[in-house]
Amino acid sequence: MRESSETIDILIEPRGLEGVLRLPRRATGLIVFAHGSGSSRFSPRNSLVARQLSNRGFATLLFDLLTADEETDRRNVFDIPLLSSRVGEAIGWASTSSYVQRLPIGLFGASTGAAAALVAAANEPGPVRAVVSRGGRPDLAGEALAYVKAATLLIVGGLDHEVLDLNRRALRLLQCEKRLDVVPGATHLFEEPGTLEAVVEASIDWFSAHVLGNEQRSEDG
Repeated sequence: MRESSETIDILIEPRGLEGVLRLPRRATGLIVFAHGSGSSRFSPRNSLVARQLSNRGFATLLFDLLTADEETDRRNVFDIPLLSSRVGEAIGWASTSSYVQRLPIGLFGASTGAAAALVAAANEPGPVRAVVSRGGRPDLAGEALAYVKAATLLIVGGLDHEVLDLNRRALRLLQCEKRLDVVPGATHLFEEPGTLEAVVEASIDWFSAHVLGNEQRSEDG
């Protein structure tokens, strides 16, 4: 059933990071998005995923991980400790926001944003219940992988060979409930017909099972 929702512009302090909160009338959980390098809160793929999650009752938060000044330094878009700290700030914002403070939290990361989400999950083991990585670089999370407690789903395109290999290695390092889904015929950006829709459905199933507490058994991919 499709939920009606409102869209709210928000600022995450202390840096005034701009975000867009999509809030269904009866939100059941909050999914915080961490975009990849070169993207922003306006990422078209993440926005599509967020809309579909919102239709299923999840509040979603897309926000800029960097300030305008920080974006001018290309090194910052690959600075995982910096990016993960910003995801942590978004989680902190959610804990005090009148809109979403009582909602359980999941993280959705793309590309380098997936590493930032996983490090943030390792640093915030209480609030974060689940993580989904789309075409991500979980390997960049390094030693933090072993400390992630949130149930983690890695989604990779079947034709994204190098990233798929990196995800398989990262999967072995994760000590939490975990799964690797390979989308046949998909490249890194999931531009092929039907492939992003496969990401959406897998993400909805994972977050429904693990963010909302309806635990289901999953097997390693």
